[in-house]
Amino acid sequence: MLLVIEDDPMLGAALSEGLSEHFPVDLVTTLADARLALETTDYDLAILDLSLPDGSGLELLRELRRAGKAMAVIVLTALDRPQDKASGLREGADDYMGKPFDLDELVARCEAALRRLRGHAAPIVRIGPLAYDRAGQSVTVDGVAVVLSATDLRVLDVLVANRGRIVSKAQIEDRLSRAGGEIESNAVEVYVSRLRRKLGRDLIRTIRGLGYMLGETP
Repeated sequence: MLLVIEDDPMLGAALSEGLSEHFPVDLVTTLADARLALETTDYDLAILDLSLPDGSGLELLRELRRAGKAMAVIVLTALDRPQDKASGLREGADDYMGKPFDLDELVARCEAALRRLRGHAAPIVRIGPLAYDRAGQSVTVDGVAVVLSATDLRVLDVLVANRGRIVSKAQIEDRLSRAGGEIESNAVEVYVSRLRRKLGRDLIRTIRGLGYMLGETP
């Protein structure tokens, strides 16, 4: 799962469209939105612009490294002087690319960063009969592989990240909106229903008036 942090609307849309042919992608345009996204979703990789409207991307990079976040970060910025690159790498970036850039090269660098990350991947998350490999984007139930769409995975990711806690409809809608497109009023109900059909009806509980919960009540 990738998070693109880019404030230029045209470039952000182009990045999201191009990268989504290879990976599930969310797009945000500010540091504040990036922090909110990172609170609710465990991303594998971030594409980080440094010149953002509410501060420098280096602030976020420092926060991620201080918090020990197990995710790769590729800086993608117009600040491409040698001293800028050295500073970004010393702050904890896994890679650093200047603008303009070649999309194929960026995809290849993302793939390389994810390969390195998977060498240190967290254990597979197991909840009852469900086994969720975030790095490999794969799901099994009772050992049988389950095919999920990119949207299914986004909804599941929110529930897994908050397992044992209530997840509101608004939290799921926010997660889906970062992937782009309009969210219909009943979209969350539809996606949760679809996950139940694929994963088992008892795995996701409805907490009336509050939202949904994956797994046992703490």
